[in-house]
Amino acid sequence: MAGHSKFKNIMHRKGAQDKKRSNLFSKLSREITVAAKMGTPDPDMNPRLRLAVNTAKAQSMPKDNIQRAIDKASAGDDENYEEVRYEGYGPGGSAIIVETLTDNRNRTATAVRTAFSKHGGNLGTEGSVVHGFERLGFILYPASAGDEEKVLEAALEAGAEDITSTDDGHEIWTAADDLHQVASDLEKALGEAETVKLAWKPNLTVDMDEKNASTLLKLIDVLDDDDDVQTVWGNYDISDEVMEKVEG
Repeated sequence: MAGHSKFKNIMHRKGAQDKKRSNLFSKLSREITVAAKMGTPDPDMNPRLRLAVNTAKAQSMPKDNIQRAIDKASAGDDENYEEVRYEGYGPGGSAIIVETLTDNRNRTATAVRTAFSKHGGNLGTEGSVVHGFERLGFILYPASAGDEEKVLEAALEAGAEDITSTDDGHEIWTAADDLHQVASDLEKALGEAETVKLAWKPNLTVDMDEKNASTLLKLIDVLDDDDDVQTVWGNYDISDEVMEKVEG
């Protein structure tokens, strides 16, 4: 079950996220508000809200900000966000899924389409690339959570489907419907996870050369900068060697 982690560069890069903390907090707030509106404002009774709150905590979002985002849902404000998924092709034949929460579909669609066309890609129709991905639950623990054996045992006991341990940490995969329960059981055994979210995991990955990787990372950065974009997934694999050249 363990092996080389390709997933670490398929989620958008942490370094880029850290530079944009305020942008990240506004996205996390939006997800918390939407989750609280869709169910109850109590995280213990609302699995989606619990995930959103845990993700926010993992990113060191202040408690006051989290509470404010929950309160906003019950205040009945006029902002109505809807979830819209965009699919397209990036440089080097990569497939990209962009998940958004928007209060203006036209604005978001235009921004996403422009980002793709300016960075060697093109936006596809709904369903054009999603068939190459699986909808799964994803839990990430830092390497400090324990050795491979300890984490593997805890994950299997909690009902996880797969685990990959590397020097960077432990990636745990679950069925989408089991994510909340598995994350909750793992928290008792290993403490709080770094990331808990529903993910699009590619069935096959495409290796990126330096030129395509450089353009692709620019595309992802532009998408990440958009307030309406929550998460960007892709089926690309950028080797450490290529990543060093691109970021060096």
